[in-house]
Amino acid sequence: MKTRRGKLNNAKPPITIPEIDFIMEELKKGSSPLTVDHAQPNVKIHERINEASLQMKNIFQEIRKEGKIQLEKFELIKAKVAPVIAEAAMNPDIYYLFDGVQANNEYTYRHNIGVGIIATYLGMKLGLSKENLSALTLAAILHDVGKTRISESILEKPGKLTEAEYEEMKRHVIYGYELLKNIPGIPPSIALTALQHHEREDGQGYPLGLGANEIHHHAKIVAIADVFHAMSSNRVYHQAMPFYKVIEQMNSDMFSKFNPEILLVLVSRLMSTLVGKEVMLTNGQFGTIIMINPYNPLKVLLKTSTEIIDLRMEKEWQIKRIIG
Repeated sequence: MKTRRGKLNNAKPPITIPEIDFIMEELKKGSSPLTVDHAQPNVKIHERINEASLQMKNIFQEIRKEGKIQLEKFELIKAKVAPVIAEAAMNPDIYYLFDGVQANNEYTYRHNIGVGIIATYLGMKLGLSKENLSALTLAAILHDVGKTRISESILEKPGKLTEAEYEEMKRHVIYGYELLKNIPGIPPSIALTALQHHEREDGQGYPLGLGANEIHHHAKIVAIADVFHAMSSNRVYHQAMPFYKVIEQMNSDMFSKFNPEILLVLVSRLMSTLVGKEVMLTNGQFGTIIMINPYNPLKVLLKTSTEIIDLRMEKEWQIKRIIG
């Protein structure tokens, strides 16, 4: 077996012979370093996710018709939808789950479920208390409820929005805040998350241009979940981005738009679940991930049928697609 080498880089030295020997011994045992439990989740969870998406569609349509959120609708989400989100977020193979909640149709409704799962998963990994985690889940599910006040002709427009349409679309955060703030007994963080999930760490977000210290922690989590799910899904005006492009873009925004601590948890956890999975590279080659580089998660170590490839040494090659 041979090892592919690229140009040497002092900051990222090539894999050493002892490292390769260790990997080969682990492979002989039928395992690999840094592997995780890839037990397939209960197949019924995807059925429950689909049911939850349908429930959210019906609830959002009723909110659109009535112009407000009845307390019983909020309680229905809390009792019926949130438990599905919480169960799904506990799945050990989070990539499998994320792949399953990508929105290929009815984006507006499936997006709420996808963001809910991703945000809840992040909240769990960040060690939020049970009470805070419950509030975060509800905030994530309802972060886009303000879109019920946006014309469907704008929401479903296949082409680029006009400047006036884009400004109206941006107002969904204000509409969401207005819909949620007066529901009796709900945590204030839920309305604040609806208002602030498009704010950014560098102050370049909307609607208020808040800086890092002014944004609620739950809104920071939902902002990351929102963008990750949006980029990973087909929408009326663009196709889903390739996996490596999504991670690449999130990485490039780590120290500007998003909270780096939260985003690093998502990227590192997501990539760690890919150990043992087959991938296709941008050059068309296939391989199995056997090790993740914690400092540059996309630059993994791959085993092909003939060699080991260290993507740290191959600047032009990236992971294009996860095969399974």
